[in-house]
Amino acid sequence: MKITVCHRAGRLAAALRHHSTAALPDTHYQLVIVGGGSGGLAMAAQLAPQIRAQGGRICLIEPRETHFYQPYWTLVGGGVVRNANSSGRVLSALLPKGVDWVYEKAAELVPSGNYVITGSDKKIKYDVLIVAAGLQLDFTKIRGLPDAFYTPGVCSNYAIDTVGKTFPAIQQTQEGNAIFTQPPNPIKCAGAPQKIMYLADANFRKRGVRDRVNVVFNTALGVIFSAPKYAATLTSVAAKKSITVNYKHNLVEVNPGRREAVFQHMDSKETITMPYSMIHITPPMSAPDLVKSNSQLADPTGFLNVDRRTLQHVSCPNVFGIGDCTNLPTSKTAAAVAGQSGVLYRNILAFLNGKPLAAEYAGYTSCPLVTGFHKGVLAEFDYDLQPLETFPFDQGKERTSMYFLKKDMMPFLYWNLFLRYVW
Repeated sequence: MKITVCHRAGRLAAALRHHSTAALPDTHYQLVIVGGGSGGLAMAAQLAPQIRAQGGRICLIEPRETHFYQPYWTLVGGGVVRNANSSGRVLSALLPKGVDWVYEKAAELVPSGNYVITGSDKKIKYDVLIVAAGLQLDFTKIRGLPDAFYTPGVCSNYAIDTVGKTFPAIQQTQEGNAIFTQPPNPIKCAGAPQKIMYLADANFRKRGVRDRVNVVFNTALGVIFSAPKYAATLTSVAAKKSITVNYKHNLVEVNPGRREAVFQHMDSKETITMPYSMIHITPPMSAPDLVKSNSQLADPTGFLNVDRRTLQHVSCPNVFGIGDCTNLPTSKTAAAVAGQSGVLYRNILAFLNGKPLAAEYAGYTSCPLVTGFHKGVLAEFDYDLQPLETFPFDQGKERTSMYFLKKDMMPFLYWNLFLRYVW
């Protein structure tokens, strides 16, 4: 494939790094990446040397200055890590050499013309596009939010602005209902709503108040976890800890004045009102508006419509997707992005060189499930929810080693290997 690169790219790179895109003319890149999350940064790190070697340029479009390792927020909410800011790094320090950063929002994707329109109405043209736009948090779909976050006992580990409320809410709970919610799929890391619950349970026991606190897990799903092997483990863990699990209970309203939460049963549509001392909320999530609003790229659910094996868009061959914004039928985790990144790397290079896309993604994902202080289960599985385990022992059992893998090893691997593509 012929590589077309704008002759102004060298001057443009310096301007982009100084965040002055509003004054720039339209430009052209061999590869444009939309999104500076795990998927976008991983692909920038992998592909930059290859694109540069062919005389091309890469552009990454991202409006946020800080990239966060979001799996750490469970530990922040549980009081294991006290500073949420320790989970973040300045984005500019994570970009490899040769990647130009457009510091603004992607406003529209135009695959018919092979370009992206930015928030300042600039046109960024591409030969190949990677969409790595993540998931959108829809707190406003729950009545009473986000205003209820300014009241006592209401918290969520799913946003940097709300995670700081979780541990104080746990510490201040002395009695009554401690409710933990999970909405219908899709959500980021489907195990996270339970992880914080198990850490809270451990905290209540440590402080000697567990016999006065009723720990409740209200999930909109019909099972406690999607993969059967690990669902059996978690069902046993919840029973052992005397946690009340209510299936098909979807949070629809928070009334902080009365300290009540309203749930709707997914089948009967009956509403159930519960008082709370604290409530940890996992918000509904959806595909980003950027993808949903583009009918050429989205499937009927609003997610990027890619081939589940090759990660190539089903009707726009020079568009690829990675991570949470895609319609891949697997759990949306950083581990899934890691599994997808190697496949996408090989397939994009094949596409650029006019070769068949031979690499295939089998749906690998992973969820390190913290089940208490110094306890954890490492769930790893594929599209068919069958185990794809890394270690030579049964990962369906609670182990101290899996807790420290989550707490210490995975953040190290993420920052020092995965985002630098030493993986």
